[in-house]
Amino acid sequence: MKSTGMTATGVATMGPRRFLPDALKSTPYYVLTGSAAIIFLFPLLWAAFASVNGTPGSAQGEGFGPGNYQTLYSWQDGLPTYFLNSTLLSCATVVFTLAVSLLGGYAFAKFDFPFRNTIFMVTLAILMVPVATMLIPLFVLLKFLGLQNSLLGLSLVMSMFQLPFATFMMRVSMEGVPKELEEAAQVDGCGTFGVFRRIILPSVVPGIVTVALFAFLAAWNDFITPLILISGSKQEPLAVAITTMREQSIGVIDYGSLEAGVVVMALPCLILFYALQGQYVRGFMSGAIKG
Repeated sequence: MKSTGMTATGVATMGPRRFLPDALKSTPYYVLTGSAAIIFLFPLLWAAFASVNGTPGSAQGEGFGPGNYQTLYSWQDGLPTYFLNSTLLSCATVVFTLAVSLLGGYAFAKFDFPFRNTIFMVTLAILMVPVATMLIPLFVLLKFLGLQNSLLGLSLVMSMFQLPFATFMMRVSMEGVPKELEEAAQVDGCGTFGVFRRIILPSVVPGIVTVALFAFLAAWNDFITPLILISGSKQEPLAVAITTMREQSIGVIDYGSLEAGVVVMALPCLILFYALQGQYVRGFMSGAIKG
């Protein structure tokens, strides 16, 4: 009984001693993550505050109110037009990118053909070419194809920029699918396309979400590509429209409306990332483990 009492006392005594080192060990983690969160959130919070705060030379001259958003809404062809252009452009880029990268990644991951790795490395080498150096040749090509100044042509160009990374992600994700599952499906009568649709696609959903999210954000936030390839205001995406509206007739920068545009552009990105962050992280982790 005496030894039992000593044991209980010892446990009671050691509890706080064990808890304190654990708390101290976790403190740097919370400090670093909290500091990083503040650094990343501060520009967004500042933009949201400045978009409703009164600024000389802006629609909201003093006090707080939605004057800057009203200016943004009614600028030239209207905010709904530019927002719809960006949405259509981003969705088309996602569709084209997924359609090509899924088939390309499946071929690179599951089929053996001559110069497979060489072709794959050449595809990845496109990432090393600066985007700005390709815009003028692409402008000439789109003009030759009759796709100049169209959202379709612009989405095809943006899909091309996303294909190297997307194909890499799809290949890595599909290589992680056990070959036994494919063989079992083939025994049950599935062909090549049946295996792809019933086995491969459900197994690489995190990778698909990662590629789709990257393609959407790249097309949504891109500025230089639509600036060069789009000339009509009715076809401009939101990023270009916000940049062109920042100057008033006398050359004064309308910071309030500009910040309102930043908030409007950031909201879809934040909502998408928050909704898909679980799949996004799993997609990257599967690629990192396989790599």
